[in-house]
Amino acid sequence: MRFVWAVAAFVLAAVLIGAGIAQRTVFLGPKTADVEISAEGGLPYTLIDGTVLASMPGSQTLTASVPSGPVYAAYGRTADVSAWLSDAEYTHVFLDDAGEIVTEAVAPQPPAEAGAAGEGEEPIDAGVPADDTAGVAEPANRNPAGSDLWLDEFTDEGTLRTQVQLPETMSVLLASDGRAPAPKTMELQWPLDNSTPWAGPLIVAGSILMVVGVFLYLLGIRHARRSRGPRRKGIPQPPTQPLDTIPTGDAEAKGVISAGPSRRALRGTRGFVVVPVLAVAGVLLAGCSAESWPQLAPSATPSPSASAISTADQPAPAVTETQAQRILTKVAQTVGEADAAADGEMAATRLEGAVLDERKANYLIRSKVADHAPLAAIPTEPMQIVLPQASEQWPRTFMTVVGDDAEGSPAPSVAVLSQQDPWSDYKLTYLASLAASAQFPGGVAPATIGASLVPPESPFLLIEPQDLPAAYADVLNNGAESSFAPLFEEDGDQFRVKVAEDRRNRLEQFNQTGAETGSLTFSSAAGTYPVIGLSTLESGAVVAVSLTETDTVKPTNSDAVIKLDGNPTVEALAGTANSASGFQTTFSDQLFFYVPNQADGGQIRLLGYASNILNAGVIR
Repeated sequence: MRFVWAVAAFVLAAVLIGAGIAQRTVFLGPKTADVEISAEGGLPYTLIDGTVLASMPGSQTLTASVPSGPVYAAYGRTADVSAWLSDAEYTHVFLDDAGEIVTEAVAPQPPAEAGAAGEGEEPIDAGVPADDTAGVAEPANRNPAGSDLWLDEFTDEGTLRTQVQLPETMSVLLASDGRAPAPKTMELQWPLDNSTPWAGPLIVAGSILMVVGVFLYLLGIRHARRSRGPRRKGIPQPPTQPLDTIPTGDAEAKGVISAGPSRRALRGTRGFVVVPVLAVAGVLLAGCSAESWPQLAPSATPSPSASAISTADQPAPAVTETQAQRILTKVAQTVGEADAAADGEMAATRLEGAVLDERKANYLIRSKVADHAPLAAIPTEPMQIVLPQASEQWPRTFMTVVGDDAEGSPAPSVAVLSQQDPWSDYKLTYLASLAASAQFPGGVAPATIGASLVPPESPFLLIEPQDLPAAYADVLNNGAESSFAPLFEEDGDQFRVKVAEDRRNRLEQFNQTGAETGSLTFSSAAGTYPVIGLSTLESGAVVAVSLTETDTVKPTNSDAVIKLDGNPTVEALAGTANSASGFQTTFSDQLFFYVPNQADGGQIRLLGYASNILNAGVIR
């Protein structure tokens, strides 16, 4: 009966193990779903719509090939990619109403429609003068590589293969170099679930039954040996004693013979049979991956977060945090090269407004004063706050706070970057250091939501943003006597204190040397650079403004001459060290304020500032 049960165990084990192996071999389904796409026409760009990429669940593996040359791929928001292609002819790959993948050639739109505002929406001026031709090249010559719109980009020679996981709202742009035809053959792959969760348990169960069968088989052999043939009765048996009490030599001399195999021999037989079985089972189990076992761990349920806030009626943010980091790094790299070469034209490719003019002034001074220090490098990390404008139109803006709060580190910087159109690079327009005691508003929206751009004439704030620089300039000129002084928080306003002390010290020094023959006056005024403001969650706004500070030195005696003793900076900009009419020196101030709304009240708080010499010249 033991042999019967052993055979049954062997048969069942073979069935279970065979079924488990068959699930991983014969009956194993495909790992991927493959779709081949052909783009005819030889157009320089191909847009693979997000609906195609998300038509099946899971990540997407894209393979694109050209006969020779580079293959380029980038992905971004569908609206951004479409805007970049709006003035070019390209191949569009999308899903039709029947859910089939189709391709069609798209003609370029008229220039007036490219990047235009949507129906009923007025494009908001981001505060930077637009240039109709800046950054826009002919479509046939425009290379998509390096555009600030892309969330990521890839390139390779001949054949490009990359894996992404994009939602319906993002699309992929394929090209070569913007001139040669885009890849004609493309393949999309999606992973399929070909897991076999019962393969592992079946093989394990079969292995266990195999061991049980071997055990039953050994028991059957043992039982058969013990019950071999009838025994004779009545014959006297010689006296015996336990074998372990007989010396080995005596046992052999007396001819003691065991009635069956020794225990050592029996153990050897079992080991000979069981070890191969266990080895085979181990090999089978070693080949079983996680796909061969049931996944019993419960799936994690994400908790609500700020990113889960409904934004159905709000445009997407202009940039992501990763995108903002990459853009700022590019800006810093270009400006660093421009600083090393004192190249204003190179700096202008990534700087604009007050930041650019201050840099150019520094380059001019360094060309004439050998030991004059360059301006500080553009900080890039760590990026503490990213506040993008929520807009799908152009111009676009985002604000960021960069730097470390650790003791001994430079003060964090706050910056504003703007993009004029889909084909232009983001340019740094404002840059300042956060004041030591300043606290950036905690009610700023997360980067996944963004903020609205505040119009310069917004009536909902404590003061209209366009009037803010003139009001603060009046406070600098008149102090507590200014009619605007109650609007501004004095505690923590280090810039106001710094300006007042500097003016007082310079005036005392001038009175000691040239007060009898000359005069020194100071004045502040609103700058010529546009105001930029982004709203906060408390309906306030973070506003960046510019001021100009002018120092004027004039002779009060017709026979007197103003001399620039020991001031090589002003001399380098003015081009002379002596003037009978006097000198005028202009400084550029970049200031960031938090402006509360009228309903909540409060005071305007200075967040950060920067001041650099902008110009100097002889009074005409």
